[in-house]
Amino acid sequence: MPEISAGAQVFDLIFHPSHSTVYTGLLTGHIKAFAYDEQGHNKLTFSVRPSKRSCRALTIDADGSHLYAVGKAKALNIIDTITENVEIRAGAHDSPINRIKYLMPWLLSTGDDDGVIKLWDPRQRECTRKYTHHFDYITDFLWLEDKKQLVATSGDGTLSVMDIRSKKPEPYAQSEDQEDELLSIVAIKGYVAFPLFELKRLDNSASKVVVGTQIGILSIFNRSAGWGDCVDRIPGHPHSIDALCNLPTEFPGVDTTSTILTGSSDGFVRAVEILPTKLVGVVADHGEWPVERIAIGGGTSQLTIDEDCAEKSRGKVGKGIDADKGPRDDTEQRPGRWWVGSVGHEEVVRLTDMEAFFHEAARQGGDDQSMNVSGEQGEVEDVEEDNSDDDSDSDAELEEPIEAKITEQEDDSDSEEEVSTAKKRKRKPEKNPLVVMKKGKNTVDAEPTFFDSL
Repeated sequence: MPEISAGAQVFDLIFHPSHSTVYTGLLTGHIKAFAYDEQGHNKLTFSVRPSKRSCRALTIDADGSHLYAVGKAKALNIIDTITENVEIRAGAHDSPINRIKYLMPWLLSTGDDDGVIKLWDPRQRECTRKYTHHFDYITDFLWLEDKKQLVATSGDGTLSVMDIRSKKPEPYAQSEDQEDELLSIVAIKGYVAFPLFELKRLDNSASKVVVGTQIGILSIFNRSAGWGDCVDRIPGHPHSIDALCNLPTEFPGVDTTSTILTGSSDGFVRAVEILPTKLVGVVADHGEWPVERIAIGGGTSQLTIDEDCAEKSRGKVGKGIDADKGPRDDTEQRPGRWWVGSVGHEEVVRLTDMEAFFHEAARQGGDDQSMNVSGEQGEVEDVEEDNSDDDSDSDAELEEPIEAKITEQEDDSDSEEEVSTAKKRKRKPEKNPLVVMKKGKNTVDAEPTFFDSL
């Protein structure tokens, strides 16, 4: 498995939409870009440091010309990927910013540690809208293109939906308290990932949204049933689900509308099929380190990593030009190799050949061999799809987990830096998700012995 050494703990990563380049945000405040080839060999193409404080989150626009970064410095940084110029919008939030997402041309969303969400037009100095209905940190964003709605998950146990066409500073909808931290979110079924940025409607079927939680439950929301409560709860992950990721629509041989990647604090990146539910396999193993972020990249043009051409490659990365082939033909097909990039509390980005993984998974088991989500072979955990328009009733009680924190300290006399001697989040001891859980319409009962091997 190829690895990219970043030189410091990696907080977030994102791939260029058309080139074989991955960008990383580091604990030291550096933002580094690495070009890679089809064998996973890589080379640093640029490094900038807008702040001495940690860079927590990254996003990139549709053509890859501008990279947006946020972090503990509370600033919004706009980086030109061609010239490496950095524009710093100091004081974008009053608290450290935890998440950022590119939504559409000239529209970004940011969320901070106090639960404040802001919408930005990069052409303007001030935010265009501000939401304050969450009271704990924003963990993830999902953009629904068809309704122009932004869905946010929070450590306060709720998700909210904001209609960006509305001028009201209140959300369009907000869920009930799920009595657990909501850490990550993706859409499945009626929607698919539309190369790296937005979601595209496939049909008129009821779309589903999958939310990862602190106790290892995948909560399923049905948009036709409203956002009040989840309709299904899928157990199986023995620890928190910190990251979720869709598969590219172009990826062959896999139902990309129902297969997702999950990153858990037990160190595994898993491929999981939803509705019916089964584990496809373990994509990557980070050992004792929790998986914090997952991204998928390919690239229609391979950048050279030869020493003699490094400078030439770096100057053309944002313009759709190969270092050795000249202008790129936009009709050119993506290569067969897609890379899954995953990061934890380590100083490396792990790359996994996604095509090779699914080919091996099909060879070993195919459709005839089912697995439960935890990874053991044997009994099948299936959850049938439910398209009911009624919200599910729930009356179980869950103890509210505490917010994950990272020990932070200064690496300079005038600024603070985030460090952790153990390089692990301080979390409340994990509960067995099978003992007490909220009831959804299609909750699966699984034997605790499924997870003994983990």
